[in-house]
Amino acid sequence: MKITPQCVVGLTWTLKDTLGAILDELDEPVDFLLGGDDLLAKIEEALQGYEAGATVNLHLEPESAFGDYDENLVFLEARKLFPSELEEGMTFDGAALPAGVNPETPREHIYTVTEIYPEHVVLDGNHPLAGIAIRLRLKVESVREATEDEIGQGSLGTGFFRLEAQATGNNTLH
Repeated sequence: MKITPQCVVGLTWTLKDTLGAILDELDEPVDFLLGGDDLLAKIEEALQGYEAGATVNLHLEPESAFGDYDENLVFLEARKLFPSELEEGMTFDGAALPAGVNPETPREHIYTVTEIYPEHVVLDGNHPLAGIAIRLRLKVESVREATEDEIGQGSLGTGFFRLEAQATGNNTLH
């Protein structure tokens, strides 16, 4: 079966920056819904028409990947507003930031704790790969039709290309 909109594709990949440094490797196939929210538009576009076994190499500039870095999404907040077990790399949903943070902080972003000082915390609302051009080598491991339920959900819940805050405070790139 060829990849078409509204299908499920199993992928493995190697994600590198333009200098060749590996940023992420996915060795075991993960299923993604095309036509939903799981993949970047340029990746979905590039995969169209391929079948299982194909390898696709992409170069994505920031505007087609994780966006340009926006320094206006970096905030310095009082350390006392955050839990004592705070660690660099933890993320917070902007809609659930602690009371007392800067009211100008856009609530629709996910914020990563990038630095912790005795009196302050640096929150960054940019995706960790914002501003970086990437090279992506994709291997199509499988292709199947999406079910009506999968299409209705708009995602298989495996969207690596979104940053999501976790309720536990342990947060990852998905």
